[in-house]
Amino acid sequence: MSMKNRGGGGEQVSKSSVISQKWTLFLCIGCFWAGIFFTNSRIWTEPESKGVVATTALEIERLKLVSEGCDPRFKGVKRVPKEIFLEVSKTQHAVQTLDKTISNLEMELAAAKAAHDSIMSGSPTSETTTNVKRKYFMVIGVNTAFSSRKRRDSVRATWMPQGEKRRKLEIEKGIIMRFVIGHSATLGGILDRAIEAEDKKHGDILRLDHVEGYLELSAKTKAYFATAVSLWDAEYYVKVDDDVHVNIASLGETLARHRKKPRVYIGCMKSGPVLAQRGVRYHEPEYWKFGETGNKYFRHATGQIYAISKDLASYISVNQHVLHKYANEDVSLGSWFIGLDVRHIDDRRLCCGTPPDCEWKAQAGNACVASFDWSCSGICRSVDKLKEVHKRCGEGDNAIWKTSF
Repeated sequence: MSMKNRGGGGEQVSKSSVISQKWTLFLCIGCFWAGIFFTNSRIWTEPESKGVVATTALEIERLKLVSEGCDPRFKGVKRVPKEIFLEVSKTQHAVQTLDKTISNLEMELAAAKAAHDSIMSGSPTSETTTNVKRKYFMVIGVNTAFSSRKRRDSVRATWMPQGEKRRKLEIEKGIIMRFVIGHSATLGGILDRAIEAEDKKHGDILRLDHVEGYLELSAKTKAYFATAVSLWDAEYYVKVDDDVHVNIASLGETLARHRKKPRVYIGCMKSGPVLAQRGVRYHEPEYWKFGETGNKYFRHATGQIYAISKDLASYISVNQHVLHKYANEDVSLGSWFIGLDVRHIDDRRLCCGTPPDCEWKAQAGNACVASFDWSCSGICRSVDKLKEVHKRCGEGDNAIWKTSF
């Protein structure tokens, strides 16, 4: 019995094995076809993807090599990354824009400063509100110092019109008149404040960007012409000392006769000796530049009063930083015109003596333009004597209004 049971179980196992083998075969065949299906889909898509990936990787590597200067084709040549080129370009553009902005601001600042100075110096406000300057006939700058308040007052009381008359002279005759002075060594000190108060009262002072000092007269002359040219567009620019008497109408008539001539330099021309000896007045430290001992200076106008045309004043303004300064201001001015095609006009009416000299000449119909004493390089004790000179040698207060230029 037991034998029958064993035999029956083996038959069942045998049938199960056959069934399992069949299912295994079907599963293998199914997996095979599934594998072929998925493999075929990758065969059509993967080569393209691999090519793209390979190309991209190659290009990245190549760009990296180029940027690092390692590309064999550019062996020995150092390359700069493109990003740096872009940054440099942006920086250059920013610098150029900043330069233009600074330049514009500088021009606006210069214009504003000129407008402010023009208002402070009492010139017509129409100049500061328009871009076109008015044309003037002449600018008269009276050279003065901090210690010369009484001299200035004596000039105001005699030949320089004041208040509305001075402003009318500017408008109707085109004549600007200002006392010319710089600033003290201690800018904003008591001397500067005193000048500011005086200018606020009279409105007839032109301040220069210059430190006052006797040994700095040549530098002051350059600063005066440069400043005057920037403020007023005139045919002539005149410099006169504050201890000299001037007949304004006669000065205007004299200058008007030469207005059609270019590069005019008018004054009492002289050619004095070059003084090499130390300690004497008008000593020339650079005497050796003028040749042998005992030589004379070139022709130049005496410093008490002279006039130059606009083109010469502009020349000084443009070249002021390279024009050499000698010890004597009048010599310096004359040296600046050496080598230029300048007309030196010697007019002795610009250096008449004080009474009776100027009085006799006026009676003879040859009115003097300016009067002073050679011994004092101006009117001796001008504060006390200027009124007398004006009374005896002056052309009269109405002469300027009757004269046309």
